[in-house]
Amino acid sequence: MLLEDYLEFLEPDVIRLKGHRIGLEHVLELYNEGYSVEQIALYFPHVSLEQLHAVIAYYWHNKEEVDAYLARLDEFIRESMEADSRQPPHPAMERIRKLYAEQRILDRQTV
Repeated sequence: MLLEDYLEFLEPDVIRLKGHRIGLEHVLELYNEGYSVEQIALYFPHVSLEQLHAVIAYYWHNKEEVDAYLARLDEFIRESMEADSRQPPHPAMERIRKLYAEQRILDRQTV
């Protein structure tokens, strides 16, 4: 079996573990933080150790390309968060903030 057989390449920047909704980046984030494959398996108990080892092997075999993929993903997330922060808050969020502020005022008055 080839290492690529353990992954689904849905789009250029969407790589998932075959049969799961787990992105390659989710496993590699833990791995790059120093988690062992066995520790990662605790986060994803429905993924076999074989598949997790294959994902890590794929990473090391294609490190340059995977690192570029992860960098593009990080940039996309950063840009999305910046775009979201420029949008006005949803009216429901404004209402929640107002209620929260009112509750804090009431809490201070009862102390």
